[in-house]
Amino acid sequence: MKILVVEDEPHLAQIVQRVLKEVGFKVYVESDGKMALTKIKQKKFDLVMLDIMLPSLNGDEILFKMREKGIDTPVIMLTAIGTQESIVSNLNLGSDDYIVKPFKVDELIARVNSVLRRGNLQKKLTPKQEEIFQIQNIQLNNTSKRVLVHGEDAQLTSKEFDLLRFFLLNKNKVLSREQILENVWGIDFQIGTNVVDVYVNYLRKKIKSSKENPIIETVIGMGYIIKSNE
Repeated sequence: MKILVVEDEPHLAQIVQRVLKEVGFKVYVESDGKMALTKIKQKKFDLVMLDIMLPSLNGDEILFKMREKGIDTPVIMLTAIGTQESIVSNLNLGSDDYIVKPFKVDELIARVNSVLRRGNLQKKLTPKQEEIFQIQNIQLNNTSKRVLVHGEDAQLTSKEFDLLRFFLLNKNKVLSREQILENVWGIDFQIGTNVVDVYVNYLRKKIKSSKENPIIETVIGMGYIIKSNE
């Protein structure tokens, strides 16, 4: 598998490249943001690892342009910026994971494997599994990756889509925040983040869920649930 590491600090780039090569990956390094985006468009990478602070084009801009052009290559942000605001913002833009520097080598490898594993599972979905899920006035099409609410496109981000799909696959089950983190983001965050609560709020607004008639209900002290009368 081929990984592009976009990092302008040469010593760190060499470390990441060496570590990933030692476990069997083909690793390419780019230090300039614009050059990295060009390579991402031209070459087929299985994973992109992005620093945020880069020359000419920062990591946030690269990620935004990738998702805007429909490039769904998995992305892990690898950055010294560890604020919750930055983490949530990048996940909302469509990153698949977020690693804060400094990091442990075994954690880096584990997260890379986790993101690639999730990507491979998505590719292996059979036509029978590519379903349309329906609840109340919400329709999720797993093939086209679209969600309709009252017949109108809800325009969900990739992570909001994954979160809603996980809820719909587990209707009438109380899902803990830990279960959601593990299944939607692929690994438990070790930073005390409330990213699940933030994304549930995003999702509630986009699927027009009200306090009087909540589609995603909060189960105090336990997590969240989508109930279905079907």
